[in-house]
Amino acid sequence: MNFNSVLPKAKIALGTFLTLGLTSAPVWASAVLEPNDFVGISFWLISMALVASTAFFFLERDRVSPKWKTSLTVSGLVTLVAAVHYFYMRDVWVATGSTPTVYRYIDWLITVPLLMIEFYLILSAIAKVPAGVFWRLMIGTLVMLVGGYFGEAGYLALWPAFIIGMIGWAYILYEIFAGEASKINANSAPKSVQSAFNTMRWIVTIGWAIYPIGYFFGYLTGSNPADSAAALNIIYNLADVLNKIAFGLIIWNVAVTESEAKH
Repeated sequence: MNFNSVLPKAKIALGTFLTLGLTSAPVWASAVLEPNDFVGISFWLISMALVASTAFFFLERDRVSPKWKTSLTVSGLVTLVAAVHYFYMRDVWVATGSTPTVYRYIDWLITVPLLMIEFYLILSAIAKVPAGVFWRLMIGTLVMLVGGYFGEAGYLALWPAFIIGMIGWAYILYEIFAGEASKINANSAPKSVQSAFNTMRWIVTIGWAIYPIGYFFGYLTGSNPADSAAALNIIYNLADVLNKIAFGLIIWNVAVTESEAKH
């Protein structure tokens, strides 16, 4: 199959899908966004930013060399999946004022592993990377997400679930700072890839720290439930901007830089 001939059709299909998603009736027909609903406003702003980012990443595939196309495709898939879930999450919040926990974690169960795959992909573009790196990142990701979901959904007590999630996150940080992935980056990657890898792992450190902060303020402070829900969702939404859109832009930058350096 000639992938280049299929790509324009895929882009048209993507545009049609996003248009339908934006113009179709909301999940909750009675949902009206109030001007003082800052959490709802954040859902709307971020859902539109995710749509724009998706279009950008897929269109920018044409600028980069073949070895970087998969990385940009994955970045586009991350923002696409997140945008679709944000369509639902924003309507749940606006209509009910409740935290859309299930939609949030369905989104994360797809997008967070994809973000971890990006570390593997950018290293694979410049070196042979053992499969163990991939699987260790996946295991850490799943432990982190399962721990968080069990706590937020009420399957485990909040503190034990929080600790399990933090263990998964710490495992990821070890792999990208001191494990095999970090060593491959230091020993085999050119300066531009090393710079991107370093920035990405600091996003995973600082940007992902926003999620346990949101969990803490949302569930562990004992404050008013309505105030806690608002704080939780605003913090999670802002974290998604950094950890999905900015993360993808870093990959886009190194892909373009590396590709243009070859010409």
